[in-house]
Amino acid sequence: MTASKTAAAVKPARAARKEPPAEAAAETSELMMGELSELLGYALKRAQLRVFEDFLQSVAPVQLTPAQFSVLLLLDANPGRNQTEIATTLGILRPNFVAMLDALESRGLCQRTRSPSDRRSHILMLTDKGRATLARAKKLVATRHEARLTELLGRDNSEALLAMLAKIAREF
Repeated sequence: MTASKTAAAVKPARAARKEPPAEAAAETSELMMGELSELLGYALKRAQLRVFEDFLQSVAPVQLTPAQFSVLLLLDANPGRNQTEIATTLGILRPNFVAMLDALESRGLCQRTRSPSDRRSHILMLTDKGRATLARAKKLVATRHEARLTELLGRDNSEALLAMLAKIAREF
């Protein structure tokens, strides 16, 4: 008998073992988070994922992402501004922003027109449908999404968190 056949004959088959494999036991308990649970950046990202998930569920009737909602809000507050200004303000990369505008425009929510002062630039405007969709989305966000966050944290904590996040965005 060769060495490999001898080893195979002595070694019990996996199915015949009485104890479960170590990896199966590990899957039944939660992972230890270790230092991750103490990192602000990680906690912010995890919170963002949950908040975005709730946002998407809250505004499902109007089918807007958080970024699209932000764009519509800025267009409503700043009619006639160019797409570079809007993208820069929101921190959206140009190629991503163009694709987002294409999607919003194809839904009839906004329109781009050439700037009369700079033919390389496009001016953005909400359409009537865009204003109506935004009004509905704002109501859904206020009554569902933001209301749940405020209920979870309380008004004072919500305001404090908003101030802290603004400070990070401004100064970090």
